[in-house]
Amino acid sequence: MAEKKKEFFPVIEAEECKGCGRCVNACPKKVLEMGISLNAMGSAYAAYKGDGCIGCGACFYNCPEPGAITIIEKIEDDD
Repeated sequence: MAEKKKEFFPVIEAEECKGCGRCVNACPKKVLEMGISLNAMGSAYAAYKGDGCIGCGACFYNCPEPGAITIIEKIEDDD
């Protein structure tokens, strides 16, 4: 039986992000950063660096803006 490989990644909704940086500070793996692009509110928003998320949810739980961050779990068969 093939093992399933789990990968996690945060999805940041740029238009919901206020640019407070709480998610960046809360991440134990430091896989988030504040981007340089601005959203419609004129705020720089958080961005995923692309590798290393462990799916702990620290970014999600520390974010004051509902709907700004979602943690996605991707499961693949390890064949």
